[in-house]
Amino acid sequence: MALKVTKVEVWAGDLRDVPGGLADVLEQVAKGGESIDFLIARRTDKHAGVGKVFLTPVTTPKAKDAAGRAALRRAVKLSTLRVEGTDAKGMGSKMTRAMADAGVNVKGVSAAVIGNKFVAYIGFDSEEDADSAMAALKRLKVNGAPSRKRAGSRSTTRGGSKARAGTRSAAGTRSRGRTR
Repeated sequence: MALKVTKVEVWAGDLRDVPGGLADVLEQVAKGGESIDFLIARRTDKHAGVGKVFLTPVTTPKAKDAAGRAALRRAVKLSTLRVEGTDAKGMGSKMTRAMADAGVNVKGVSAAVIGNKFVAYIGFDSEEDADSAMAALKRLKVNGAPSRKRAGSRSTTRGGSKARAGTRSAAGTRSRGRTR
């Protein structure tokens, strides 16, 4: 299975470090009707009685309103990728090496394996770093093959001449369509 790499918006905020503090936040977020895919909550050592919560997704207007009522905001200084794939020995090493070789410093990683699949959320300091990491991860060979087909396949244009099918943007995404 190829790596599936997508950008996600993370929402974050403080929570009371008391019994029920996280439950209060999650009950409020649940009123937005969106199912949360990923959550990190922890105490902070710097401030007694305070914790931090990070979660995703929050995409609909109703969910954003509910998250706002829970004192959560879009984390603007945290660009995040969600990476999914088939688990294999050394996969974390390969992924982090690919990003390092691309000159990207990772701000944080949270990952889990369920069965033979993994999901990782990787945070970066900037959108540019996330874009570079995405491109590096999409070039990564998984199980002996690139994680996705590379640009360079041939297609026929309306005039019958050969042209490259697909071009890459700076973010590593491909545009599809006919060359004119």
